[in-house]
Amino acid sequence: MSLIRKAFCRLHYPVDIIAQCVRWYLAYSLSLRNLEEMMAERGIAVDHSTLHRRVIRLVPLLDKAFRRHKRTVGRRWRMDETDIKVKGQWKYLYRAVDTSGQTINFLLTAKRDAAAALRFFRKAIRHHGEPEVVTLDKNGANTAAFATLNADKPDEEAITIRQSKYLNNLIEQDHRNIKCRSRPMLGFKSFLRAQTVLAGIELIHMIRKGQYQPPAGGSLSPAEQFYLLAA
Repeated sequence: MSLIRKAFCRLHYPVDIIAQCVRWYLAYSLSLRNLEEMMAERGIAVDHSTLHRRVIRLVPLLDKAFRRHKRTVGRRWRMDETDIKVKGQWKYLYRAVDTSGQTINFLLTAKRDAAAALRFFRKAIRHHGEPEVVTLDKNGANTAAFATLNADKPDEEAITIRQSKYLNNLIEQDHRNIKCRSRPMLGFKSFLRAQTVLAGIELIHMIRKGQYQPPAGGSLSPAEQFYLLAA
């Protein structure tokens, strides 16, 4: 796994073990101490703090590799935000999916306002182009952000905005994966590390949804696709 070898040229552990620990931590409701115990049962002594550092170091590299092979998403988006606890305070994870449930993008922000929503929309558009239609809830901050985006556009080029709680059930249900995985972590201690770990959880979620297009093609399990990213 060359990506891991380059990132950790002085690893004291086999690279396949580190990759497996990172994947298990991001994919399942396991704590770092759970992984420490599981590795100890297999005769591998690795501290939970060491595993945490490996997760923080490796996730951005995996995410960058994934983006190069991410499948194209649709142009009709469903957008919503969910709360995530960081250092005992609630922060906000903005997320969007298309009508088939494929993840478009995500962004952790300190505030839930028009400026934060605008940052998220601009990030999503930068990576995937402008959507035709975006479905929102009744949050006025999100509507205000889109009003800013549409301000200088002719009417025929403006992004269509719909506000419908019923239609947004798709994105609200998709939040469950993030909430179920982050809940056992009992809150993040750092905003920057929360961003990294959440990006890793989202990465695993996108792989499971079939959004990774392996360069060699073929039918691979989600686990095999994850390890291929590190190769």
